[in-house]
Amino acid sequence: MTYKITVIEGDGIGPEITRQAVSVLQKAAGLCGFSVKITKALLGGEAIDQTENPLPEETIEICKASDAVFLGAVGGPKWDGLPGNMRPEAGLLKLRSSLELFANLRPAVAYPALRAASPLKDELLKDGLDLLVVRELTGGIYFGERGRRHVNGEEAAFDTEEYLESEIRRVSKVAFELAEKRSGRLCSVDKANVLESSRLWRETVTALSKEYPEVLLSHMYVDNAAMQLIRNPGQFDVIVTNNMFGDILSDESAIITGSLGMLPSASLGGTQLGLYEPVHGSAPDIAGKDMANPIAAILSVAMMLKYSLGEPAAAGMIEKAVEHALLSGARTPDIAKAGEAASGTREMGERIVKELDLA
Repeated sequence: MTYKITVIEGDGIGPEITRQAVSVLQKAAGLCGFSVKITKALLGGEAIDQTENPLPEETIEICKASDAVFLGAVGGPKWDGLPGNMRPEAGLLKLRSSLELFANLRPAVAYPALRAASPLKDELLKDGLDLLVVRELTGGIYFGERGRRHVNGEEAAFDTEEYLESEIRRVSKVAFELAEKRSGRLCSVDKANVLESSRLWRETVTALSKEYPEVLLSHMYVDNAAMQLIRNPGQFDVIVTNNMFGDILSDESAIITGSLGMLPSASLGGTQLGLYEPVHGSAPDIAGKDMANPIAAILSVAMMLKYSLGEPAAAGMIEKAVEHALLSGARTPDIAKAGEAASGTREMGERIVKELDLA
């Protein structure tokens, strides 16, 4: 079996971490008896520089013809002065929409070997952390009507939060099904005490819960959820929430694990085709310095193998290789203790490949 993978290296540290992720993917493929065919495409700042378009039509066509898409990172200060619709992030939003990817899965796992890297006290993580945030990806305030106008003689700006019942239902269905396969607990996060869109969200999720009697559903306001993630993160298993709240809460959960460099993500839709990317940004301040943590990118590859390619054994091998590399003391600067020797991007990738050989 040969799988067609579209690889978008992107901007900043994107090319560096992507090289390590692809190396790990190819090694796992060889060990598990399948192969991957890599096709590169442009997105973000790199695409703007070469085509004056953050998402060329050719990229959309290449992605749709593949089995899965892997993305390194997009954006950077070089393109901050461009109009909103021409910035790198606009290209990413359009790609997600073009591929009809409506559910963003962001797992946060606190590895025992990285307990010291977490800002939380040891007693809060004594039972570990294995959290999954399911974020609605193609609706809400990021895609709603927006603009500027004059009100009483001064400039005003507006962004609209709008959700269709069907949009809420389809992402909640993904969350319920994932919760069924985990501990059977799902927390829906909203702001139903203030926002009408959140009231519809809560009503829709509650109605859908009748189809999943084995899942224990709870509701929480987003401000309380943000506090509870720090106060008692172990109470959560699967969280489902809207686009903006999910963006914020998943980054908060990342810090609990020790670094944004540890968190992968998967964006899924109604087909097997998915988009896989690390949660962190392009980090232009360390680009080219061999300092970036490639683990989030490598774990994103593991998610690709699990959700799009149907190769769970290979996914499990990669996850164990990452864990073993950390247990052996491998650290990039973002997860190293003060004064502790740190590996570079390439060395960390090579350590994980070596762990695959030992599996």
